Amino acid sequence: MAISLDSLHCFRQAARLLNFRAAARTVALSPAAFGQRIRSLEEELGVRLFHRTTRSVVPTEAGLNLLPRAEQALAAADDCRRVGSGELGPSPAELVLGTRYELGLSWIVPLIEVLERRHPGLSLHLYFGSGPDLLMRVRSFAIDCAVTSTRLTDPKLDGIALHEERYTFVGSARLLRGRPLRGAKDAPRHTLLDATSELPLFRYWRDAPGGLDSLEFGRIVRLGTISAIRQQVMRGAGVAVLPNYLIADDVRARRLVKVMPAVRPLSDHFRFVFRADDPRRSLYAKLAETMKAAPLR
Repeated sequence: MAISLDSLHCFRQAARLLNFRAAARTVALSPAAFGQRIRSLEEELGVRLFHRTTRSVVPTEAGLNLLPRAEQALAAADDCRRVGSGELGPSPAELVLGTRYELGLSWIVPLIEVLERRHPGLSLHLYFGSGPDLLMRVRSFAIDCAVTSTRLTDPKLDGIALHEERYTFVGSARLLRGRPLRGAKDAPRHTLLDATSELPLFRYWRDAPGGLDSLEFGRIVRLGTISAIRQQVMRGAGVAVLPNYLIADDVRARRLVKVMPAVRPLSDHFRFVFRADDPRRSLYAKLAETMKAAPLR
């Protein structure tokens, strides 16, 4: 049962002033209309709120118990009005953003201060996980949103494209000087370092125009995360397909060398992912615009 805010306002004024006639003036009602509001509220609640005589008005125990709740309800209603009119500015928002470890450390952690400064009221927390894990957690409400390049096939999820993620097939300069990798005949002498069997990074090179299905590596070692892959590639432990933002400095410095550079690997996109039915879509769109303006690193 909904309680009239106007009736609560009349009750509050009567409880403050302890005089119905004076209280009626503060809400621009006649004494008779004011008394009817109080009686209607008492009927809705099923209790008496005031003891009244010709000389005094005293709140009952029920009236005294109701007063602080009425104050809270009226204050909340006033806040709703002020938010609607833009007087209070953005409401506070706490979000848990999921991302993979490497991207989180290199790009998102340095962005937290920028995001919170440009979006007043935002408090951002991070969760680190793999692509499928991030999507599952967004879907199940365990986290609010995520940044991932994992493809979206779940109709319950939606996403906003942020940055293109480009890849390069590389090996250490020292490894490739002593053991070139120019085609299928050289592959058995090399170890391919990759993330997982379910989502291999090598597919971005293999499936690109000019890529070779026929490369038969001597070994394939799966390391789970791209930081571990990069570390092993730098040590000369194998070759790998890695995202450009992570290895750009190494390629420029010739610590890493492109393998068969005539093949341009396929690219993907980082996306800002959230539930399709999440009512905070407009906030996510604003955050995504801020993130798009910050280059990957």
